[in-house]
Amino acid sequence: MHPAPSLIVFTTLSGLGFGLMVWLGIDPPEKGGWVMAVFALLALALAGIGLLASLWHLGHPERAWRALSQWRSSWLSREGVAAIVTIGVFTLYSGIIVLQGQPAPLLGGLAALLALVTIGCTAMIYAQLRSVPRWHDPLTPLLFLLYGLAGGGLLAGKITASAWLLVALGIAQVAAWTRGDKALAQSGSTMETATGLGHLGKVRLLEAPHTGGNYLLKEMAFRVGRKHAAKLRMIALGLAVVFPAAAGLMTDPKHLLGGLMVIAHLTGVLTARWLFYAEAEHVVGLYYGKR
Repeated sequence: MHPAPSLIVFTTLSGLGFGLMVWLGIDPPEKGGWVMAVFALLALALAGIGLLASLWHLGHPERAWRALSQWRSSWLSREGVAAIVTIGVFTLYSGIIVLQGQPAPLLGGLAALLALVTIGCTAMIYAQLRSVPRWHDPLTPLLFLLYGLAGGGLLAGKITASAWLLVALGIAQVAAWTRGDKALAQSGSTMETATGLGHLGKVRLLEAPHTGGNYLLKEMAFRVGRKHAAKLRMIALGLAVVFPAAAGLMTDPKHLLGGLMVIAHLTGVLTARWLFYAEAEHVVGLYYGKR
């Protein structure tokens, strides 16, 4: 799949934003007041920028509101509705703490739960797609949740908990890459099924279906070299998982090291998200002889 920058920004920043909302909902800063205001604004900004990036990806962003009406059948619509409700509840919850200095554990728990639901809906946009075997896997929603919770925890200063979540994330990410590399071959989709000519026997491509490029080839048949993918996986794993997890478990990070952990994690997540799209083989590519 074509790794569109808007989708990479969307899934990365919104995951961090809603992940931070989870931590703030269940364990707000003890100092409250302006500290909570700073954290809340950061969470809302990350989630908001991510959602705006998703609108940028649309051909007609002005029509995005129409997608909200399809929540009964569309995970994209459910994600939009869940995001709006979550932001509303979280803003109310944060306002109570900032303005009144009063804890609101029930409202905070609801905001945290809604934030998790929103991340889950984002993940299901991809996990539901049988046409992309690499994404159609139970590990996809698990990865989205772990990325959101681990990154949000780093931003919230929950270093120890985040470090263990990063360990789990690293294991899940390696497992997802391993399973994903075999997913297309194990899906049962072949050039014979793609062309509908399987009854004739083994099919091979003699000439391309057309002489020029098209939307499907641009968006659905993007290919990344194996050597480049292997290097990028190491970079993503090292920055997003290994460095911040090791620093969190082996040291007591201060502000400077904590900031470096967040920057490294964010850089690694952006790399992993690029791979998430670039390595995803859509079965339509089989029709064009691309595996």
